Amino acid sequence: MNTHTHLLSHWRNLGIIAHIDAGKTTLTERLLWKTGEIRRVGEVHDGAATTDFSAIERERGITIGAAAVQAHWAPRGGDDHRLTLIDTPGHIDFAIEVERSLRVLDGAVAVFSAVDGVQPQSETVWHQARRHGVPLIAYVNKMDRVGASFERVLGQLQDKLQARPWALGWPLGEESQFHGWVDFVGRQIVEWDNAGNPTRQDWSADQQAQWQPHRLRLIEAVADHDEVLADAWLAGTAVDDAQLRAALRRATLAGAGVPVLAGAAFKSKGIDTLLDAIVDFLPSPLDRPAVVATRGDDEVLLPPDPKGPLAGLLFKITHQSHAALSFVRLYSGTLKVGDQVASSQHAQGRRISRLVRVQADHTHDITEAVAGEIVAVIGWKDAVSGETLSAPSAPLLLDTIHAQHAVLAWRLNADKASDLIRMSQALSSLAQEDPSFRVATDAVTGETLIWGMGELHLEVMVERLRSEWNVPVRVGEPRVAYQETPARAVQGVEGKVAKQTGGQGQFARVLIEVTPTGDDAVRFVDRTVGGVIPKAFVAAVEKGVRAALEEGPRGHPVVGIEVTLTDGQTHAKDSSEMAFHRAGSEAVKAALATAGTRLLEPVMEVAIHAPSGNVGDVVGDLNRRQGRVASIEDHGAQVEVLGYAPLARLAGYTTALRSLTQGRASSDMRFNGYEEVQAA
Repeated sequence: MNTHTHLLSHWRNLGIIAHIDAGKTTLTERLLWKTGEIRRVGEVHDGAATTDFSAIERERGITIGAAAVQAHWAPRGGDDHRLTLIDTPGHIDFAIEVERSLRVLDGAVAVFSAVDGVQPQSETVWHQARRHGVPLIAYVNKMDRVGASFERVLGQLQDKLQARPWALGWPLGEESQFHGWVDFVGRQIVEWDNAGNPTRQDWSADQQAQWQPHRLRLIEAVADHDEVLADAWLAGTAVDDAQLRAALRRATLAGAGVPVLAGAAFKSKGIDTLLDAIVDFLPSPLDRPAVVATRGDDEVLLPPDPKGPLAGLLFKITHQSHAALSFVRLYSGTLKVGDQVASSQHAQGRRISRLVRVQADHTHDITEAVAGEIVAVIGWKDAVSGETLSAPSAPLLLDTIHAQHAVLAWRLNADKASDLIRMSQALSSLAQEDPSFRVATDAVTGETLIWGMGELHLEVMVERLRSEWNVPVRVGEPRVAYQETPARAVQGVEGKVAKQTGGQGQFARVLIEVTPTGDDAVRFVDRTVGGVIPKAFVAAVEKGVRAALEEGPRGHPVVGIEVTLTDGQTHAKDSSEMAFHRAGSEAVKAALATAGTRLLEPVMEVAIHAPSGNVGDVVGDLNRRQGRVASIEDHGAQVEVLGYAPLARLAGYTTALRSLTQGRASSDMRFNGYEEVQAA
């Protein structure tokens, strides 16, 4: 094994993902403490957590930006492994942080509260991870809390997430008496003292009799998805811990199942067993499929080879101490200080003047980084999230990061005219950091509009304007992102430009059809035959069509439409790309005027946790907001109501819900999709 391969096999790039308040940041803090990276533990509720280092995160006690930290761990006294951990936000408004982290990470630990189980945002991040093919470990946290149930969470993983959970052991003691873990793989009992220090003992004869049937069930479950273990199992060979560990690793990397552990991060219990599992079962960069890049029309497969062609994805931008940090995941090749690199977003390319390894809000200079690493470049002012970095002699393009559509806007005004320039600079930086945050200008009033994923997202951005950039701003009425879609199909609509009097003329004629598609796509199809319109002019028609669809008859973007170019006419001298651009635009406007459009609005999925005595009030309030109830789950004293409601009717919903239930209910919202606006 060469040195680079050996190094890569001992690296783990992983994310900590979960619902808000499941304990991700506390867990990350304990992982850093247990590995010796920090000397004392900082608490989220005290505003002292290592990875929640911005003033707003510390004030609110939530994670907003995904923070990167590094640690080292040697499981069972073996080889040292390097872990790069990213603590991601749990609130749906910051889903882009989770999305771009999962895009570049190799594995993830999904954290669940032993009391609350699988919550709505847990489902969202779980499915995000599955969509990216990221192998997962589940960690059931808060086992020391009243109402904790490891068994219930295992059932919910199966029922709610359609996961195949493999319990690697069983908790010892319940609630405040939680003190240990039965390790099915290593056939040991692990017990933690009050400081979280473990003692391990092999099973006694009595413990062997009690727990061996559970171990055999685990072996049987994994053997269903691993041929090597199945052969040993069927041959009647005793399966030792090394064989079971290797089979669990193969099956986890293949996505066949999810190893599940338990602990109480706040009490530092179950941290060492989780660190062992991270090394044992999550992938190294070598275990992930080769990344696909494109070079022109060709696809290039990129294994994680430091000597291969350079390919890195710039996945996140932050501003620290007045310097921009551009986070890069290197998939292939080696990046060195002084290198000139090609960029998919910057025609002149970029120069690596300073390369660093990031430890939360601290940086450590390095001279080079190799495939499999996550590092940051300091000093690029105009970097774009999602751009590909590659060698100038062999430019490549990686799949970019896709942000969800922003669904809510606030009007923004600076208190003083003298603050306008600083406000503009600040908003530009914030939009550069966060692709799901957008800045626009109201065409009628000229006011600045900021678009985001929800109220909390926009609140945080406004707070950052005030605190980090010292720009006092006033916020106006919210605005919802409506869309339009054609009400019916129309055919044979003409778009014509004919200006042929004196000098160079303009001539273009196109015929189009418009069809509703029922999804949110915008498609353009060329069905002209015999070259009646040259290819360059067809491209101009498409550009004109797409430009016209940015604002439909009601003033909103048009989606769910297929525009088909069926025929056209050119003039030998007077036709131009500009003329066909205009003709395409005019044809679409005429088609939409004939077809009419239906107005669509964003609809949110709302999960409400409320005392059972308030369920009538909660449902009644949702109905008044034109919402509909999908399900009501009874959990004894608490109920979980799942419903859907238009975003436009949910302004100030959190406050209203608290008022209805004397502050005892909470809610989570996530964007569900667009639906036709219903008459009030």
